[in-house]
Amino acid sequence: MTTLAFDRYRTEILHQTALLRSYLTEADPTAPVPSCPGWNLGQLVRHLGGAHGWAEMVVRTRSTEPVPDDPVNDVPLRTGEDPATLSTRLGDGAGRLADALHKAGPDRPVWTPGPGGTAMFWARRMTHETVIHRADAALAVGASFQLAEEIALDALDEWLTYSTLPEAYEGTPALLGPGRTVCLHATDTGSDWLIDLTGEAPTLHHTAQEAAIELRGTLTDLLLLVYRRPAPSVKVTGDTALLDLWLTRSGFWLH
Repeated sequence: MTTLAFDRYRTEILHQTALLRSYLTEADPTAPVPSCPGWNLGQLVRHLGGAHGWAEMVVRTRSTEPVPDDPVNDVPLRTGEDPATLSTRLGDGAGRLADALHKAGPDRPVWTPGPGGTAMFWARRMTHETVIHRADAALAVGASFQLAEEIALDALDEWLTYSTLPEAYEGTPALLGPGRTVCLHATDTGSDWLIDLTGEAPTLHHTAQEAAIELRGTLTDLLLLVYRRPAPSVKVTGDTALLDLWLTRSGFWLH
């Protein structure tokens, strides 16, 4: 599947961030985030801001070496946070990231924690990082969550593509084996994905086929399911133990 245009990613980072910020207007930063156990809303926002800042530093400095991601993963619990301050900082950070991407351009060589090696990687990855955490924030405050079809398609395709890399399937417990296939069908768009786990490495096909695990639901809910978020419309049939193993082993290792 062809990725979206570079400038669309830049715009979408800002748009998704703005939507998330709209949830913070009257929100309690200490509210728990059900889809991120142990985190509250303030931690979630600071985690996303840290991810934006990490990507911005890589792109702005044109780094070709790994950059520490401490602001992404080291997110301490705090009390007394001001929602307006959290919102402003998140918006400012997203703006700096979008500006750094604009100045770099899509083909600028930079370090990436996955395949790609250019600023385009960061534009796509941070778009969907923001999308998923907007879903988390919406759940935390009881807001509805909708996503444009082309964004949901690209986000799901990104996750599924990375789920076929060695980092996602090598090691134990073994993910690959005879008869192991997963089929996803988006009921609202007619899109299909088949993940074949029977060979020496997973392969991804955009087709429908009877499989050991079959997932049917809206496109957005399929995306949320692979990220282990609540996905009420998805109907699961087949080997649920294999589904749990696949989601665990293929969980987004860049996230």
